[in-house]
Amino acid sequence: MDILQSYINGEFVDSGEYFDNINPVNGEVIAGISEADEAMINHAISSARMALTGPWGRLSVNQRSALLHKVADRMAEREQEFIDAEIADTGKSLFQVKTIDIPRGTANFRFFADQVKYQGGESFITETANGEKALNYSVNKPLGVVAVISPWNLPLLLATWKVAPALACGNCVILKPSEETSSTAVLLAQVMDEVGVPKGVFNLILGRGKAVGDKLTSAPGIDAVTFTGASATGKQIMKSVADTVKPISFELGGKNAAIVFAEADLEKAITGIARSTFTNCGQVCLCTEKVYVHRSLFAPFLEGLKQAAENIKIGYPLEQDVFMGPLVSKVHQQKVLAYYQLARDEGAEVVTGGGVPVFNDERDNGCFIQPTILTGLEDETRVNQEEIFGPVCHVSVFDDEGEVINRVNNTAYGLAASIWTEHLAQAHRVAAQIDVGLVWVNTWFLRDLRAPFGGVKLSGIGKEGGEHSLAFYSEPSNICIKIDD
Repeated sequence: MDILQSYINGEFVDSGEYFDNINPVNGEVIAGISEADEAMINHAISSARMALTGPWGRLSVNQRSALLHKVADRMAEREQEFIDAEIADTGKSLFQVKTIDIPRGTANFRFFADQVKYQGGESFITETANGEKALNYSVNKPLGVVAVISPWNLPLLLATWKVAPALACGNCVILKPSEETSSTAVLLAQVMDEVGVPKGVFNLILGRGKAVGDKLTSAPGIDAVTFTGASATGKQIMKSVADTVKPISFELGGKNAAIVFAEADLEKAITGIARSTFTNCGQVCLCTEKVYVHRSLFAPFLEGLKQAAENIKIGYPLEQDVFMGPLVSKVHQQKVLAYYQLARDEGAEVVTGGGVPVFNDERDNGCFIQPTILTGLEDETRVNQEEIFGPVCHVSVFDDEGEVINRVNNTAYGLAASIWTEHLAQAHRVAAQIDVGLVWVNTWFLRDLRAPFGGVKLSGIGKEGGEHSLAFYSEPSNICIKIDD
């Protein structure tokens, strides 16, 4: 059996303590994961701190950029290995992994390798009331050692979304991936090693959140923490870094809404919301869980979405036309099933789904679940307020614009929303009033890497993407030069 190991100071390290890496398609153990201990975490931090002042710290921006392009080139050469590893860990369809997850991982390195070359500072000529003159200008410095904690739903994509800009800005990184999906992170460490990234610059720590993640974020040698994952975990990290006032960037949970106005193209809305609800088995922080439909379209929309859900092909990742694979783990499957039951207890009508598909083969030992549509619940119910993170949405009716805006904003979360309308003024008017970090109009998951990404309220702190990422991963320092006459 393969053993996945941490990567510290340019070497793969085995702790001797292991836990299982399980394939969610059939429940089989596919690898052992060597869980890092405290000594390994401390070694990673000290190695990263030493690397800051070593050859890495003396590289120019252009040299760092060229090295990150080498990382992307080598990732592209080993693309099939990344695809196979991501599928084994997550059970995702080949189509999704081949068209989204792995290409975006490579693209993140290329994008930030180029973006950092255009990062500039500010300059001002200062003249005081008593006639003194000075030049003030700023230079961008790395934060230092950055802890990157990435989730299991888009493992390589979201890890590289943070690692790439952190390295581009000259930081050293300690990546801690989810214990559910560590395989592509190990491949990334191999790539870093192969292209000659200096020792200590990129470190990989494997292990479970309680055993490893907590120790890493609270360690005094960490200068900043960036995290994507559950809001509850984000709260814990905030507490652990409070004493040392570390910079943090959090992309947390969401309870995202879609609004279908009377002016919407019905077929376009049905197709788009089926995709935004059921993509990756609903395991995307941006997925839709609440749908508000104008009364005039409610019945045909609900019937159309029901047909779309029932036409989804669920199965093996390599099967032709498979759209939905399993949830990531048995634990998560039971969590989502508990919400399906809670919906019934709260009085929901289950339009379709609500259980587990039966295959009569090894997949019955996996973590599959049915795409599910609910209706009939009040906005204040738990099912409509808590993030489920599965292939499920609740559909409710609304009558006017002001009403639906208030209802959409009645949540502790604020990550994303989508609006479906062919009325241009309505799209602009409503989008500006939704309390989220990202609003799509007549589309979903269409991203520009230059644009700000992140949520508000319980959905996160700070924005990443383009200049926003560079602003977080670097620290401007002002230099004031007095100009004598």
